[in-house]
Amino acid sequence: MSLKHDTPNYFESKSTKRGAIDSVTDAGAVEAPRQIQSVTRALDIIEVIAGERDGIPLSALADRVNLNSSTCHHLISTLVSRGYIVHLGRSRGYALGEKMHQIVEMADSEFDPDLLLKNDLRELGARLGQSVQLAVLADTSLLTKLRFESPNPASTLEEPDELTKMTALHATATGKAILAWLPEIELVRVISANGMTQYTDKTITTLSGLVEELRLVRRRGYAIDDEELKDGVVCIGAALRDTGGAIVGSISTTGIASQMNGPDRAALAKKMTNAAVDFSKRLRAAKR
Repeated sequence: MSLKHDTPNYFESKSTKRGAIDSVTDAGAVEAPRQIQSVTRALDIIEVIAGERDGIPLSALADRVNLNSSTCHHLISTLVSRGYIVHLGRSRGYALGEKMHQIVEMADSEFDPDLLLKNDLRELGARLGQSVQLAVLADTSLLTKLRFESPNPASTLEEPDELTKMTALHATATGKAILAWLPEIELVRVISANGMTQYTDKTITTLSGLVEELRLVRRRGYAIDDEELKDGVVCIGAALRDTGGAIVGSISTTGIASQMNGPDRAALAKKMTNAAVDFSKRLRAAKR
């Protein structure tokens, strides 16, 4: 074995220690780390191009990042070859490439509520002994992204299929929990696209009736599907909020109507609202 690797290098160790000492100022603050100029310039280029959706010519780009055209072109050529930037032609110049869009999509997917909250939702269902689900609004459709069946055979029941739920926001707890916080114009757009089909005698079928119901949802902090989608089935749902308070989805629990009356329903509603708060904190923490 070579002594070069086995024997401590006194001068190297001393130099390392000296460098660590020198990196701290008299005030005790650590100096800013050294930046790689070419990397900084490449990032400057990407940031400028990101703000120009219709593209930006080389000369204008070089001026914006304070580089001569030759240096700017060399950096761009590398970014183009890697797919981060695309050349749109002489007149339009350069725009973000497909690789940048792929990276953004991958980053967004890491913060999808259904991916981040999968284990949390499963554990919630186990604690409640009820079926639980997580849904999101995709344009005007309600999509159930996660569902865990009740671990208690006595609480297991057959729910309407997912295709029915997609347009039944007005009759589902997950749907109403989301609708309650939409701007009025967006609420009207969603309801206009889906209609207000009557599923049971308790289904709300008028816009005015739904608006009043959503007002109650906001006041209570949770939504109830009180046998509105299917006779004998009750759901309690609450909204999930992202950074800034934006609604990103909702969670709900499903049970047999005869088992969800009076105090039991109130207690379950409190557990769901508490879970929604905890889940929302988890989503916000993931984006920090």
